[in-house]
Formats: sequence, structure tokens, C-alpha cells
Amino acid sequence: MSDAFDRGGLIDLAELPDASADFDGFLFDLRDRFGLDHVAYAGMNPINRSVVGHVTYPDEWKLHYAQRGFQRIDPTLHRARRSIAPVDWTRLERDKDYLAVFNEARDFGISDQGVTIPVRGPYGDVGGLSLTSSGPRTDWTALCRQNLHLWQALAVHVHDLVISSDSFSNLLRGPSLSSREREILQWTAEGKSQQDIADILVISHRTVEVHLRSARHKLYALTTAQAVGRAISMSLIYPG
Repeated sequence: MSDAFDRGGLIDLAELPDASADFDGFLFDLRDRFGLDHVAYAGMNPINRSVVGHVTYPDEWKLHYAQRGFQRIDPTLHRARRSIAPVDWTRLERDKDYLAVFNEARDFGISDQGVTIPVRGPYGDVGGLSLTSSGPRTDWTALCRQNLHLWQALAVHVHDLVISSDSFSNLLRGPSLSSREREILQWTAEGKSQQDIADILVISHRTVEVHLRSARHKLYALTTAQAVGRAISMSLIYPG
């Protein structure tokens, strides 16, 4: 078990793993330290809406969850994205999405007794750390009451660790647009056509299109208008 979980049962936040450490191993340590069934982290990239997850769930459930596309309806994820306070799963609405996920989760031994702690980052990134237990309700309530403040601190650390180590981290900090790409997007924001921009910059229409295509790719945008909007929202260019 990680040294961060030693020393008389205390957790030393200064010794939690950094981005180069075994992240999944840390989640298993966290699970074992508190006597939980499972610990799961899910975070959403605000640019391309992709979801990254690290969990202690069995491989069979992870595969089934992905194949069923449950990340699109999982109430523990969607409620956490709209909340700033920890989400107690017992207070989730028992709607069709809840039943679809948890009825099948029980077939894999996954309990519906848990809590999700939402985290919001500085780039519009959103994550959630979920902890589950199938133990007696009274024991679970006492465990939450005793440790929720610590779990909240851990949730922030876990989120920051993933954001700093995952492949979308550079995008969250701002795509590396070239000066020419920013210049062309800026002229586009001011209502200039591709031919106008070519004339202003004394380059070919084809060169303008190449730079726009590159900018769209870096911004994960499907259209030039979408790329301009995202560049403005990230303060890479200014409204026209």
C-alpha cells in the first residue's frame, strides 16, 4: 500500500502520487484504506466532451458499461456535473436511466450505495470521485460522516492528477495555435471571407484554408464558426 496511507492510518496529502505514479494502484489503495467496495473517477473534457475514467470495478463490468454506453445516462455522472455538493446516491431519482444502470450493475455485484464528490477545474473541466460500499447502511453513514471532508480533498487531488497526466491536458491549458492561425481566426471573427483574408495577408486562398483546417483540428471544432467561438471563449482571439 502507498506510503501516503501509512503512519497510524493517517493520509498525508503531501505524499499522494504525482502524475507519473500508478494511478489505478492509488485508487485500489484508497479503496482498501477505507474498506470500500469500489472507487471510481470520471472526468469530462469540456472541449470535445470525451469522458476519461479510472475505476476499481471488475473488467467485466467496465466492458459491459462501455458497450452499453452507460456514460451517456449514468445519473451519478450527470448529477455530479450539475452539483457542487457531494451527491448521495440514495437521493438520486429512480428514473429509467437510474434503473437501466443500477439494475444491471447489481448483476455484476456493484452496490447502489455510494457517494459522488464533484470537482470543477479552472478550464471548465468537471470530474467526480465515486465511492461505494455494500455494507450496512448505518456503517456507511458513519463512514461518510467521519471521512467526507477528507474524500473531498482527495477528489480534488485525483482530478488534478488526471487532468495533468491525461492526453487532453494540453488542450485544457490552451491549444498551441500558431500566430498565423490565430491571425486568420481573428480576421474570420471580424467577418472577413477567406478571399478577403488572403488579400489582406498577401497569401493564397489555399493557404488560408490550410491554416483554418489546422486550427479546427487543434480546437476539436467541426466548423470554422465553432473554431472561432472556442478560440474566443479561450481568449485566444477577441470578438469582432
